[in-house]
Amino acid sequence: MRRWLGMAETVLANHSDRLNAINIFPVPDGDTGTNLYLTARAAAQAAAAVDSQDLGVVVGTAGQAAMEEARGNSGTLFAVFLDAFAVPLVGQSRLSGPLLAESLHRCRIRAWSALSEPVEGTMLSVLAAAADAAASASETAEAGEAPHSNAILIRTIDAVVDAALGAVVETEGQLPTLHDARVVDAGGVGLLLVLGALRAAVIGEGLGDQIFDRLHGYAVQDPHIHAQQPAAEGVELMCTITLSPLDAAGLRHRLDELGESVIMSPLGPLDEDSGCVRWRVHVHVLDPEAALAEIRNVGEPEKIAFTELHSDHAH
Repeated sequence: MRRWLGMAETVLANHSDRLNAINIFPVPDGDTGTNLYLTARAAAQAAAAVDSQDLGVVVGTAGQAAMEEARGNSGTLFAVFLDAFAVPLVGQSRLSGPLLAESLHRCRIRAWSALSEPVEGTMLSVLAAAADAAASASETAEAGEAPHSNAILIRTIDAVVDAALGAVVETEGQLPTLHDARVVDAGGVGLLLVLGALRAAVIGEGLGDQIFDRLHGYAVQDPHIHAQQPAAEGVELMCTITLSPLDAAGLRHRLDELGESVIMSPLGPLDEDSGCVRWRVHVHVLDPEAALAEIRNVGEPEKIAFTELHSDHAH
């Protein structure tokens, strides 16, 4: 798992420019690659510092660090992915096909529930395809194979990466914005790279360069397509806050009314004494002060960050 997260950090660093170039959804601010890389870096550093052979502890620690340091819409969803991925691995010292399938299933549920308005043709679609492929492959054992054998793990990982690639290619036709620009979804490609890094860490075979030929707009010589889009407007607001589940649901509703791309995900378990959970909050708004006021109406936010939704390329 440490090797996986280290490889994910490296591959996202290497591909950050191309991911930024095709980043036009949900806003054309050209920072998906940068956000994924910085979030993965926080996860990899946290995992490297953990002295444990428990896969769930290693990935869980990485997920919490990623959530605290998450950047942007894509980085926040990647942090949610890691946090959920860790849960079935607690107490385990090696990965298997069935464990990978269960982890991806949990990731799928958490990611879709974290978003107020989940959309097909994004990282979510790629994750769904990967989870379905893992479930199917991990349940298919040949004569004499044990369910947790290396052979089933390899077949499962191969199926996951193949399905993720196919889903990324399909994103271009699932969102009008991507279809009109003739590019695939940047977040979806980012998740494909992360899954490819997992494959490389486990079986020593990464993504071949030839697969990128299938991704429209992704060649090095292609222009930064988001530079041709209308400049993004508004501000991305992120913070952490401790709330009861009921108050969190109310806050999500108010943020949905004020902005878009609302993501709220728990940062840990429910505290039985207070009945509260720490939440990571993400929203795109035109009036960040109004959104922050709504947040302060229900609690005291921490780690408040404002980011203008535009890039140098957009101007």
